[in-house]
Amino acid sequence: MEIREKSCCCTKSKSSIYDIEVMTQANNPVKLNDYKGKVLLVVNTASKCGFTPQYNDLEAINKRFADRGFAILDFPCNQFGNQSPESDAETTQFCQLNYGTTFPQFKKIEVNGANESPLYTYLKAQKGFGGFDKGHQLTPILDKVLSEADPDYASKADIKWNFTKFLIDREGNVVARFEPTTDMAVVASAIEALL
Repeated sequence: MEIREKSCCCTKSKSSIYDIEVMTQANNPVKLNDYKGKVLLVVNTASKCGFTPQYNDLEAINKRFADRGFAILDFPCNQFGNQSPESDAETTQFCQLNYGTTFPQFKKIEVNGANESPLYTYLKAQKGFGGFDKGHQLTPILDKVLSEADPDYASKADIKWNFTKFLIDREGNVVARFEPTTDMAVVASAIEALL
């Protein structure tokens, strides 16, 4: 499936994740082609979410696998409950001070809607929503909030909440989507299997 990127002067087809550019917090473009050959975990994050402590697990995973050709790409997002209201610099400072994060954190983006990042348009086209972990304590809360806003939310590929993760293999294939309720040990195991 080809994804079309919105642009002021032209439209480009995106047939690979490596065709996509993202922005650093300093507004410098980064081509995802720079990560070719690595296993990637792309995650939309927030600083004031019930899932924010997952930064501890993400940093542990980063330290465990970074020297084996693995990278985490962190994209703060304020679309879910206004849970990432700070500036990019404030978000990074918060994560480094509270969770000791060392992986790259990119410019804040939108992951759903008219202004969504082309990266997330591509990722959602590759892996749709597979459901929340039924045993997680926050699943009933998420289900209630989301179904009140949209009774058909589960049938749509949209990102449902902060800390949704996409796992990309060394060839650029999106091999898994993990909802925020997925146990981080499951995520770590899936990463290790690709390394």
